[in-house]
Amino acid sequence: MTSGFDWHADWLQTRDAMRRIARQHMSMAVTEVETKADGSWVTAVDHAIQAAVQDWLAERFPAIGFLGEEMTDEEQNAAWARCLAGEQALWVVDPLDGTSNFRAGFPVFSLTLALLDRGQVIAGLVYDPVRDEMFHARRGTGAFLNESRLDVRKLPELPLARCLAIVDFKRLNKTLACRLAGDAPYASQRSIGSVALDWCWLAAGRVQVYVHGKQKPWDYAAGQLIALEAGASSAALDGHRDALDDELKLAPRSAVVAVSESLMDEWLSVLLKA
Repeated sequence: MTSGFDWHADWLQTRDAMRRIARQHMSMAVTEVETKADGSWVTAVDHAIQAAVQDWLAERFPAIGFLGEEMTDEEQNAAWARCLAGEQALWVVDPLDGTSNFRAGFPVFSLTLALLDRGQVIAGLVYDPVRDEMFHARRGTGAFLNESRLDVRKLPELPLARCLAIVDFKRLNKTLACRLAGDAPYASQRSIGSVALDWCWLAAGRVQVYVHGKQKPWDYAAGQLIALEAGASSAALDGHRDALDDELKLAPRSAVVAVSESLMDEWLSVLLKA
């Protein structure tokens, strides 16, 4: 479904366009703010970025479908079904991952874009405009931060007790959240408020383990590919391990990530403990 896509020129042009759109719109002041049905925030900037991204992609790649976080459920379901059926490849975008941060002036947010074929992620990017950091990956070719290759397999092996963790307590069940908070198995914990950057910062070796209870494809599709291509290990909270050729689901999922298989074994043993 992406046979006409030039992985040198087209992918580079796409990354440049996403950088330009994000820098232009994420420097705007927050004006209109709405509350969505799930209680999360959406601003006029979210809508403006999604429209700009969709317009650019539609003009440049008219044969590829589009699914954005701010579309209706019906539009998302239809786009996803066409992708799974092999009718067309699909761009999946979160125009502003970390809207609450952006709204509050907390400088951690990103634009994330993934390209799917029959439900499998084949390319992804996450752009942080504050730090001008473009994380990107293509399946089977490695992960990069700007032009530098990411490879967590080169990092020193650490036991869980010495690791820095990203833990989103809000979306974990209360029993697990209280256990992690009350008897922390890691050295220190953070929560940065952008799912896409959670994955990417682990891929860059800035943290060693991560857990999140509920994220949707536009949150994690690009970041998961980047982390896996960087050599990280990914799973769900039921212990099921992820692979690069997995077919994504539209339904929300949990995420457990570690920079190595051995650390993942230790991390899951803590998370799955009765």
